[in-house]
Amino acid sequence: MAITTRPAVPADATDLHELAARTFGLATPPGTLQSDIDAFVAEHLALSSFDKYLADPARILLLTEDDGATIGYSMLVAGPIADPELACTVAAAGPGPAIELSKFYVAADSHGSGAAGTLMAATLAAAAAAGARHCWLGVNQLNARAVRFYTRNGFEIIGTKRFLVGEIWHDDYVLARPL
Repeated sequence: MAITTRPAVPADATDLHELAARTFGLATPPGTLQSDIDAFVAEHLALSSFDKYLADPARILLLTEDDGATIGYSMLVAGPIADPELACTVAAAGPGPAIELSKFYVAADSHGSGAAGTLMAATLAAAAAAGARHCWLGVNQLNARAVRFYTRNGFEIIGTKRFLVGEIWHDDYVLARPL
């Protein structure tokens, strides 16, 4: 296994979209309707979405590959947080600019391979290189596996927020860590 991580480029948009479509449902709570997952993917993880994300200078996308096959990706988003309550929660994590870890997914058949750890190390390094002092994220409260992974990587729960998938609001933890 040759797991590598690199910055994504526009030519990776199709691979990112296909991986996102396969992995987004892994982060949703049990009982989430497939139609809601599909609607979220169509609205936020479509090929056209990744074209926009890759062209946005406020976003950093990283791609993890195993012998050339795309198995994981992450997306950091810099800039102000639109929700004032969430902005206060994140600001309480510490002084200086914060960056959001908006997306972090590894294909199910690569869980346990070390790919997630490799991707996280590269993601945190990219966040620090972008000038952020803190990295924050939202994760579904019922996604115990992800919460364990993030806490093993230095993130701590600092609050909660709501996340819309289809027509259902879900409860997320907000986690943050210094860089």
